[in-house]
Amino acid sequence: MSITITENKTFEKSNFPETSLQKGEYENCKFKDCDFSNAHLSNYIFVDCEFIDCNLSLTKFSNTALKTVKFKNCKVLGVNFAECNDFLFAVNFEDCLLNLSMFYNTKLKGTKFKNCSLHEVDFTETDLTNATFDNCDLMGAIFRNSILEKADLRTAFHFSIDPEANRMKKAKFSRMGLDGLLHKYGIDVT
Repeated sequence: MSITITENKTFEKSNFPETSLQKGEYENCKFKDCDFSNAHLSNYIFVDCEFIDCNLSLTKFSNTALKTVKFKNCKVLGVNFAECNDFLFAVNFEDCLLNLSMFYNTKLKGTKFKNCSLHEVDFTETDLTNATFDNCDLMGAIFRNSILEKADLRTAFHFSIDPEANRMKKAKFSRMGLDGLLHKYGIDVT
């Protein structure tokens, strides 16, 4: 069975729940102002691709390969990234809404989240070694048995992380972030 390979193409203002994206491999492609909401992108391959100003809410990524994929100014609500193919999985997010998404047991080493809303995102058992949360809102995000070693959360806010339930050696926090580390103890830091 042959696989269709699309390279160096830009897709603009397409509505993929209505017109399906051809199944195959996409390399160095850009998707601008596209609507993928509720789309089924299972078993696709995206390599060195960018999604800009796209709506990917509730998109299904079962066994989809996301290899060095960037999301910028995208709405990515309720997406289960834990279902993606984990071989060479690498993503970065800037100015994105990722609320209610799931990264359960995903390797996100070195991943950059910049200016993102991550309300109630599930990072349970996720490897976030060297990840950066730059100016990110982590209200209600779940960190349980997560690896946050060398992660940078100095400008992150509204998080609640239990240092006893996560690996956090050399993680970086600001003094203002102490509330999020002491929350479970009911300590009032002023």
